[in-house]
Amino acid sequence: MSNLSQVWKRLRMYVRGAEPQETPGVAYEAGLPFLPLRKNIKQLNQKPEVSSDNLHKNLFIEKLHQNLLQWVASDNNFGFKVGEKQLLEELYDVLGESTLSVETTEKVIEGLFANKESRPVALFVRLENFYSRWCDGEFIDAVPDNNFPQKKMLSLQAQERTSQNAPKITLGLRQVDIYTGLNVMILLLELHRYAQKQKEIKEQIIFYPSGQPDTESFFTSKLLRIINYSDVIEIGNFSSIVGEFLKGGNFSGAYLGDANLTGVNFSGAELVGTYLGDANLTGANFNSANLSRASLGDANLSGANFNRANLSDTDLSSTNMKGANLSHANLNRADLSYADLGNAIVNYANLNRANFTSANLSNANLNQADLSSAILLGANLSDAQLSSTDLSHTDLCRADLSGADLSYAIIKGSNLSDSILFNTNLNNAVLIATDLSYAKLNGAKLNGAQLNDAILLGADLSTVTLRHSKLNDADLSSVNLNDADLSEADLTDAILFGSDLSFANLSNANLSGSNISGVILLGANLSNSNLCNTILGGADFSEANLQGIKWNENPQWEDVRGLEKAVNVPQELKQFLALLEQNL
Repeated sequence: MSNLSQVWKRLRMYVRGAEPQETPGVAYEAGLPFLPLRKNIKQLNQKPEVSSDNLHKNLFIEKLHQNLLQWVASDNNFGFKVGEKQLLEELYDVLGESTLSVETTEKVIEGLFANKESRPVALFVRLENFYSRWCDGEFIDAVPDNNFPQKKMLSLQAQERTSQNAPKITLGLRQVDIYTGLNVMILLLELHRYAQKQKEIKEQIIFYPSGQPDTESFFTSKLLRIINYSDVIEIGNFSSIVGEFLKGGNFSGAYLGDANLTGVNFSGAELVGTYLGDANLTGANFNSANLSRASLGDANLSGANFNRANLSDTDLSSTNMKGANLSHANLNRADLSYADLGNAIVNYANLNRANFTSANLSNANLNQADLSSAILLGANLSDAQLSSTDLSHTDLCRADLSGADLSYAIIKGSNLSDSILFNTNLNNAVLIATDLSYAKLNGAKLNGAQLNDAILLGADLSTVTLRHSKLNDADLSSVNLNDADLSEADLTDAILFGSDLSFANLSNANLSGSNISGVILLGANLSNSNLCNTILGGADFSEANLQGIKWNENPQWEDVRGLEKAVNVPQELKQFLALLEQNL
């Protein structure tokens, strides 16, 4: 009695409420069954409400396991015991009426690789040959004698007619064909994934769903045709059946434009140079996948997971990446122009030289990311988190950074001209040699910021907080600093020519060597500030507080305006000015 017949006999006896007696002299072949059947029956008796399903599942797993072994068993002439026609018929018979689950497939493949009698390489070759022919529609288009999907369909229909207890199976010809082909594809994907962990066979089992690139078998649209064929039954059919098995697969160079791949698992997959333009990849998992030089322009990637993925030189222009996870991803030189990354997580990512022209990054988390030399021309970064981010030599011209957190960010030598920085947190940011000309900085916080050699020509810094900031050698010509807080700021050798510092707080600020010619200091607080060697020509000190200022005999004091209206003018300065007036 064969193992399979024993299994079915036990199942029939179990359904009738009795357990069969052991048959003397009959034993299972070592390694074939996954679990002892007697143990299963004992467990079933303990939990009858769920045990029947478990038994059927284990029986199917055992049957499939044995089929996989038998399909590559060799005959005495070093061929296969199961011929080609029998193999095709059995493939449709075993795999043509339902789809493989993740749990079932894992048990089958694990059992296969654990079995010393298995021949995974030979199995892979036979299944791959079937897959290639199935992709060409060979079996569904065959004449009746060789039309195996039709035979399976008719067999299922006959079961329905002859058995009252048989389940109602309403599978059409295409469904049988699709289920069989996708199940074989699943087995090939899993054989590939397991084989890559074994050094001795990893080079012999490599599955390319679209054929191997740069070979005659490579057809860029093969996988796309399978997806579209599968979705004839129902939109998203391919994703729901095969989606979880795509992890670790090789899809490099494939054409998948406009494909429906919602929620698929591409984690660890090879997608180098793959075309996914306009594809629906909502919620897809690309964790640690290699998408270098891939094209995803206009794709829907909302909620997708790109954690630690390689997206270098990838086209992501005009994509929808709302809420996507790009943490630790490599986006070096990637094109994200006009992409929507609202609320995306991009922290610790490598965005060096990436192109974000006119992209939406509002509310995105970019903390500690590398955006050095990136292009963010006209990008929307409002309320984004950019703390400790490297933005050195980045083009942020006309970018909207209002409400963003740029504390401790490194923005050396960058272009922030004409940018919007309303209420932006730039505390302790490094803005050395940065161009902030005509930037709108109303309400921005720049406490402790380093603005050495920065260009702030024509910028609006009214009400801005610049306490303890370093502005030495900075160009602040014609800047609006009305009501700004510059207390304890370092403005040595800075150029403030023609700026408005009305009512600004400059207490304890260092203005030595700076040029404040023509500056309006109406009502400004200059208490304890350092004005030694400062160029004062034409500056207006009306109502300014000069208590405790440090000064020297700068020859340009005579050009200063409004000193008679200044308050708390040091007595020594008054005497010096009186003497100066007498000499004139």
